[in-house]
Amino acid sequence: MRIAIVTDAWYPQRNGVVRVLENVVRQLETVGHTVEVISPQGYLSFPCPTYPEIRLALFAGKGMKKRLDEYAPDVIHISTEGPLGQYARRYCLKRGYPFTTAYHTRFPEYVKARTGIPLRWLYHGVRRFHAQSTCVMAPSPSIYRHLTGIGFNNVRPWSHGVDTDVFKPRGKDYLTLPRPIHMYVGRVAIEKNLTAFLDLDLPGSKVVVGGGPQREALMRRYRDVHFYIADNDRELSQYYSTADVFMFPSLTDTFGLVMLEALACGVPVAAFPVPGPLDVIGKEKVGVLSNDLVSAARQALGISPDACRAYALNYSWQKVSDEFLQNLTPIHRLIPYESINVTDFNSRSLDA
Repeated sequence: MRIAIVTDAWYPQRNGVVRVLENVVRQLETVGHTVEVISPQGYLSFPCPTYPEIRLALFAGKGMKKRLDEYAPDVIHISTEGPLGQYARRYCLKRGYPFTTAYHTRFPEYVKARTGIPLRWLYHGVRRFHAQSTCVMAPSPSIYRHLTGIGFNNVRPWSHGVDTDVFKPRGKDYLTLPRPIHMYVGRVAIEKNLTAFLDLDLPGSKVVVGGGPQREALMRRYRDVHFYIADNDRELSQYYSTADVFMFPSLTDTFGLVMLEALACGVPVAAFPVPGPLDVIGKEKVGVLSNDLVSAARQALGISPDACRAYALNYSWQKVSDEFLQNLTPIHRLIPYESINVTDFNSRSLDA
């Protein structure tokens, strides 16, 4: 099957959306599908206001039309609500092509945190964007319930995963800091609520691994916190492994892949009881969810690293890819509709 994925989030960005897409693309290609990723690369772009690491494509409509016409995909998936997502949506609607979308991030909450625009206005725009999608893929049960509760009527569940061959315990000696080491890994941005972690009175050391628009300001403000950047996934796995507790203070994540990566490295999680942590951790004995993060971190120290690793092994990218395939909607004009069955596409590829 020829699959087109349109996304405003792609290399060289390092975030959860890119992590999901790169692993799904890899799995799809492994089982024989052809995937064309249309991203800001190759288009005129500008830095996103307040988040310059993200490039937003300009005047990409004509070029995207040409690429999609030449590629002639069997299915089109629109991964993000940015400029490229808008271009792709218009392309599909103009031609009467079905398309699927995904709700990777709580976009309205992120925009409100940066601009103060009321959430009801932002959600109106998001609902309009996704309304004509045949399927909005939701990365967690909490987000599924949230979207259906605010008027989305085309939502389907879509799990996320972790590469347990890369993210695995690698010893505790990568950092020589006073213990226990309390660590956050991810984007350093306002929506991640990092001050809720960095303001805590915790024993040992606090570590932040990642880049983002708030990094320089937080480095100046929190002189006792250790800030690092990981150059690749293996190094990132070493950072995770050296931690004693993974701190996840976000209140707005749709899932939180970094929690799975930490667990795969044998590190328990301390987080607030909100969507994301509730879906990844829930009542499992691999983390502690509490409105008191100090208490959560203290209790998490007693959790077995082996239990964390065993739990993470249940989340495979193959399962994520299979669910993605099941959610796709074929374009009728390429193959007679009666003859198309996505399940058949999937099973034939898996048996190949």
